Amino acid sequence: MEDNDGRDELARIGARSIPVVSRGDDFVFAQVIADVVGFLDLEDDTAPELSPTELAERYDGILETAGRLVRSMPDEHLSRELPNRPRSWRVLMHHLFQIPAAFLDMEETGESLTHENLVGPPPDEMQTTDQIAEFGEAVRARFGAWWEGAKGEDFSGQVPTYFGGTTRHEMLERTVWHSTQHVRQVASLLEQAGLTPDRPLTMADIEGLPLTEVVWDE
Repeated sequence: MEDNDGRDELARIGARSIPVVSRGDDFVFAQVIADVVGFLDLEDDTAPELSPTELAERYDGILETAGRLVRSMPDEHLSRELPNRPRSWRVLMHHLFQIPAAFLDMEETGESLTHENLVGPPPDEMQTTDQIAEFGEAVRARFGAWWEGAKGEDFSGQVPTYFGGTTRHEMLERTVWHSTQHVRQVASLLEQAGLTPDRPLTMADIEGLPLTEVVWDE
């Protein structure tokens, strides 16, 4: 984040990552909507609207779209900076695939999801959109193989994450909507580069996910 006052406030309350919702000296990581609702004493129903099967099937198409959009971005734009965020286009495109990679690491090892893994930068040798898309295609195949073994399993139990306990179902939903939002942002970046996105995500693709029509934070 670029706001110095915001960084100072995060340091004061002891929050090491964003997003967070704070009230006085107390805060909660805003990674899971249920935590935010509980922290603010709201009465909203935050249970995932889509089943694990619906989420997994939806995600395959979202990751396919992500690879197609990333591959269509000219390499010369990768060093450009995102609006209102000190992050390059290259880092964002890698991150949208690193999100499911980090989820799969947690699932396959049983170890906690870490912030460091979730936001891990692209390796130095990953310098082109083709290379980023190839990474995404490998992650998509890995997700499909994982789902073949996981479908039908119980998703109600807790899984370990750096932001606290959450159910496996909620973690899957968060993985899907998080990278889905970034796929929408990649389509916006293509438009900023003067290109027409090839079959970007539609409102039907985000139906049932806790997302709004807003693509970029103000």
